[in-house]
Amino acid sequence: MRADVDADPEASAGGAESADATEGTEPADDADAVERALDAFRAGDPVCVHDFADREGETDIVYPAGAVDEAAVAHMRNDAGGLICVAVSDAVGDAFDLPFLADALDHPAVDDDPDYDDRSSFSLPVNHRETFTGITDADRAKTIAEVANAAGRVRGDPGGYGPEDFAAEFRAPGHVHLLRGDRDGLSGRTGHTELGLAMAEAVGAAPAAVVCEMLDDETGDALSPADAAAYAARRDIPYVEGAALVEALK
Repeated sequence: MRADVDADPEASAGGAESADATEGTEPADDADAVERALDAFRAGDPVCVHDFADREGETDIVYPAGAVDEAAVAHMRNDAGGLICVAVSDAVGDAFDLPFLADALDHPAVDDDPDYDDRSSFSLPVNHRETFTGITDADRAKTIAEVANAAGRVRGDPGGYGPEDFAAEFRAPGHVHLLRGDRDGLSGRTGHTELGLAMAEAVGAAPAAVVCEMLDDETGDALSPADAAAYAARRDIPYVEGAALVEALK
């Protein structure tokens, strides 16, 4: 998979020359962009997905969770910089008995009313029980891969994996945040959680996808769509708009 890390700081997602890389290029046709994204996901490679300007307005690097290794974690950590999360389908969340984090916390600070949506998708942050601190690239890759394996087991035998099995493999709190997909998929919510899961379903992968927001190295803000598209072009990573994925996969 394409998870090598840029050695040149100016070649990172928020490098100073990123805007120039868009000169002379035309955005890909939506259908072609979706096809490229699905081909990459099928091969275990990353995709850059911009959601919507009137939603988060962010581009995430998205991987099928089952393809994530140490190099992929390093790729997201270095080239994206946001929070590395694993989205699982609603059916998998039910099998794991995953709560929404806002429902599980009893604290006056809880306020699950984000400006960009009706609620967040955050569930438990976990580590696999065979990890040490849980934060190293190797530890996070282990946790992510095993979440994908467990999600695949649920898909293959919905009644054969339950909360006790999950607790035997994972502990909370941890360093990999789990996200619960909407029960109605893209019909109910169009966040990166659901967009990643829709791509996984479309290519027959386990119902688990890794998402990580791309941040600008210079401003600290979300990387602009133009700069994210330029980064993707430099790295030969498919870039696709959320609207195109919704149109094709909803």
